[in-house]
Amino acid sequence: MHESAKTYSIGGHLIRVVLARPWTFKALTAEQESLVETLRSGGDLGIRPVPADRWEELPENESAMGKQQMTREKWDAMGEEERDAFRHDLDMLQYAPFEVEAAEEPLFTLTVGGEEPAWFNEALQREPVVSVDETLPAYYGYRFEGRTVYAFYPQQDRCAGIFVLEPDYRSGAYYPRKGYGARTTQMQVNTSLMIAYTFATAGLDTILLHASVIRHKGAAQLFFGVSGTGKSTHSRLWLENVPACDLMNDDNPVIRFSPAGATVYGSPWSGKTLCYRNVQAPVRALVRLEQAPENRIERLQPINAYASVIAAVSTIRWDSAVMDLLVPTVEKAATRIPCFRLGCRPDAEAVEVCKNAIEP
Repeated sequence: MHESAKTYSIGGHLIRVVLARPWTFKALTAEQESLVETLRSGGDLGIRPVPADRWEELPENESAMGKQQMTREKWDAMGEEERDAFRHDLDMLQYAPFEVEAAEEPLFTLTVGGEEPAWFNEALQREPVVSVDETLPAYYGYRFEGRTVYAFYPQQDRCAGIFVLEPDYRSGAYYPRKGYGARTTQMQVNTSLMIAYTFATAGLDTILLHASVIRHKGAAQLFFGVSGTGKSTHSRLWLENVPACDLMNDDNPVIRFSPAGATVYGSPWSGKTLCYRNVQAPVRALVRLEQAPENRIERLQPINAYASVIAAVSTIRWDSAVMDLLVPTVEKAATRIPCFRLGCRPDAEAVEVCKNAIEP
């Protein structure tokens, strides 16, 4: 079986993606190569967080990343061979700033493509262990002979592919279903890699936190809270009102503990904001946001900090073994990092209240 592979370092952990034919890595344009070099070295492209009420800015972000949309005119001008290549070209641009030449064994390897396991239909005849999403696109988790199996459904009763995670969490495979092209497959590969990363790093002093991260004066503060609280909005307000700060990630940064303390890393997973910077910084504070009629901030006691942080950890929570491995790292976050609760309005005063409380 012909295949190609790339290795990425995310939060200091190596993951490898192997593509089996006909799947290929989409080649970067000359413009994107230049952008990736900037991101790889920690540069800032000036991309701003995209709150839910500013989705009209998404095309601007894509343009800043050198992305070009397929048009009917381009498609009609292609030959059948070009179209087939387009259908199987995976756009891994968001991972490119983290690509490394690594000879050592990766923590996790994901293979994309190949023949779907014969037992797949048998696995799906069982009741799912978990429904991760209630609305489409949805995916469901199953257990089968020690493996974890996820089935992706972008449409009702139409499975786009399955992700099989081996019992040791060190390897897995994503099997795309026929009829789904590169765009859908790339989205599910992205989801599979994020799931695999949280499982493989669970016992390694590492957590993926659903948060937005702003760096200022050499250290970072992570803003988190329930969906819709305004994480992206608050980060944007920092960028607009505090000189010399920058956005490290807007959705799923990596926190890793070492004897030197807690470090936050940029990651390929930044939600709808295309912020894929290969950067790191010591963690200054964790700030849980809550919408409120006035701006107020308070320091959380460790027990309340723990409850807040564990609710924001990105992982599949029904796997009790993985959650047990994550608990010591969440305890470190709650006891070693200053944690705050910020009740706030979406205004500049909220930034000033927060900044005065968390910065020395």
